[in-house]
Amino acid sequence: MAENSSAQDKTEKATPKRLKDARKKGQIARSKELKTLIIVGAAGVGILMLGGWIARRFAAWMQGLLSFDAAVLSNRPLFDALAEAWVDAHWIIAPFLAICVVAAVAGPLLLGGWSLSGQALVPDVSRLNPIKGIGRMFSMNALMELGKALAKTAVLGGIAVFYLDTRTDDLLALAVQPVNQAMAGGLSSAVFVLVPLCIGLFLIAAVDAPFQLFNHGKQLRMTKQEVRDELKETEGRPEVKGRIREMQQAAARGRMMDAVPEADVIVTNPTHFAVALRYDAGNDHAPKVVAKGVDHIAAVIRKLGKEHRVPVVEAPPLARVLYRTVDLECEIPSTLYRAVAQVLTYIRQLEAWHAGPMPELPDLGVQD
Repeated sequence: MAENSSAQDKTEKATPKRLKDARKKGQIARSKELKTLIIVGAAGVGILMLGGWIARRFAAWMQGLLSFDAAVLSNRPLFDALAEAWVDAHWIIAPFLAICVVAAVAGPLLLGGWSLSGQALVPDVSRLNPIKGIGRMFSMNALMELGKALAKTAVLGGIAVFYLDTRTDDLLALAVQPVNQAMAGGLSSAVFVLVPLCIGLFLIAAVDAPFQLFNHGKQLRMTKQEVRDELKETEGRPEVKGRIREMQQAAARGRMMDAVPEADVIVTNPTHFAVALRYDAGNDHAPKVVAKGVDHIAAVIRKLGKEHRVPVVEAPPLARVLYRTVDLECEIPSTLYRAVAQVLTYIRQLEAWHAGPMPELPDLGVQD
């Protein structure tokens, strides 16, 4: 009951990490029927491409093997002659076998891809559980395998019955035909069998491959709790992430405070906001925000500015707009060029003022 409940709770699709871990363990979607279809199809293509050449070579090979040559027996042992004939036969069928081997190796690429995992070879003691074994016997996968076995039996049996019913005379005639004609007839019979066999296997694989993909995805499904736990393992626990974020912010604040002494002016609210600006006419296209903050951080910026004789200008609307719209180490937007230029001009006027009426900051025309 607990296992059924757990299976019903697994409603979430497998995450990329779970799929990757399953692949490392050798758990990937596989369709034996698709692989069989590819190999049989490759065999059919190989016969069509190389059948005539193989027939001629085998005919010559058999004629040489069955002809009696006393000189051969007198010059070397019979075993050596048979060994040479055995090697020659393998060289004749080597190209055909190579096509089949390439198909067998490349077949897994169509579904699941290649996977070399030593974990798949490790014995699984849990599979010895008789209760789970009985459950597997009556599972959907077992029913699918039974259906495929019956389908393959029907296909092979139907082909055998059809072939014997229609080609019995041709098959018996091979025994009395000349070697060349018999070889050609044998290859023709092979093609006659492979074509309906490929059609039957294609129909079976067309059902089996999607089922294997579906069943593989179903086996790797996860519960909502498993997804949350994996997310925590992947991205870290919230409290750890928060601590890291705090450390990053503290480091950023430290770098920001180091830039305050180099600022040209600090624009304030005057108490809640503080934004430090720097303008290097030789390198910058426009003034940059090198430090900004609210409340406590704003107070620290103002304190550092006073310690390093950085001018402080009270312009509440401009301070708030700069704080909200400009990121650190970024240039101010063109809409604020005029207002900031007036502030910098006002600072230069204060630096040059010695007597007479004290310069006043003009209306900056900034609305937040």
